[in-house]
Amino acid sequence: MPWLQIILEKDADTVDQISDELFAIGAVSVTLQDAKEQPLYEPALNTTPLWERTRVVALFEGETDIQQLQTQLQGMPPYQIEMLADQEWTRVWMDDFHPMRFGERVWICPSWQTPPAPQAVNILLDPGLAFGTGTHTTTALCLEWLDQQNDFSGKTLIDYGCGSGILGIAAAKLGAACVWAVDNDPQALLATAENAKKNEVSALIHPVLPEQLPDLKADAIVANILATPLINLAGLLTGLLKVGAPLVLSGILNSQCDSVTAAYAPDFNLTEVVERDNWMRIVAFRK
Repeated sequence: MPWLQIILEKDADTVDQISDELFAIGAVSVTLQDAKEQPLYEPALNTTPLWERTRVVALFEGETDIQQLQTQLQGMPPYQIEMLADQEWTRVWMDDFHPMRFGERVWICPSWQTPPAPQAVNILLDPGLAFGTGTHTTTALCLEWLDQQNDFSGKTLIDYGCGSGILGIAAAKLGAACVWAVDNDPQALLATAENAKKNEVSALIHPVLPEQLPDLKADAIVANILATPLINLAGLLTGLLKVGAPLVLSGILNSQCDSVTAAYAPDFNLTEVVERDNWMRIVAFRK
C-alpha cells in the first residue's frame, strides 16, 4: 500500500518531543537523519547524541486523511508532505548492495549475488546488526592490508572488535589457521558465528567476549574500533602479540592519530600510516 511521509527539521533538544507528538497523531514510524552533514564521532559512553539540526521523517498509512493530518500538524515547524508509492521494499534494499573488491584478491559479495570473480577470495556477507560490511572506510583499509599479506598459512590472528566478523573471515580465507574474533557485544559474536558458517570457515573462527580470550601470543592483531578504546587497550594488545608481529589499528580520525601512536610507541615500531577520507590505518610491529 502507499505511504504518506512528513518531513521536518528540529533542533536536537526538541526532537524527542516532536517524535512523541507525531506518534500521538498516528505515525507508524519516525526516523531521525542528519540535516546539515554534521559528523558524530566517538560519543561518550552510554550516550546517543543527535545532530544539532535533525531531519525528522514520519511515516503514516496511505489512507490517512490529509486534511485532518494537516489540522493536527498545526503549530509544528514547516514540513513537507510526500506520497510514497508502494514498492517491493526488500528488492529496493537489496539493490543497494553490490560486490566490492578490496586490493587484488578479496571480494565482499551479498549472498544473493553471484561473485564476479569465482577464483578470488570471496566473502559472502549481508548487511546486519553488527558493524562491518566493507562499505566503511576503516573496514576497507583493514581488508586491503589483509589482502597485501603474502602468507597467513598456519598463523593465529586476533580480530579485536570483530563486529560482523568480516576481517577474521577474510584472514581465514587467506590462509590463517586460527582466528580469535573478540567483541564485547554478544550480538556481534552471533553475527560473526553466522557469517563464519555461511563462508564455511566456522572451524577456524572462535568468537569470544574479551574476558574469554585465552592467554596467547598471536601472529597478527587487527583492531578496527575507535581511538579511545584503542588507547586504553594498548597494554592488553601488546601482551597478546608475538615479538616482531604486526598490529593493525583503524577506526581512528586524523586528529586522533598522534594520541594513538603515542600510546603504542614504547612497545612498537611504527611502519605505516595511511589516510583516507580523514580515517587512518596504522601498522606497527612489536618490538
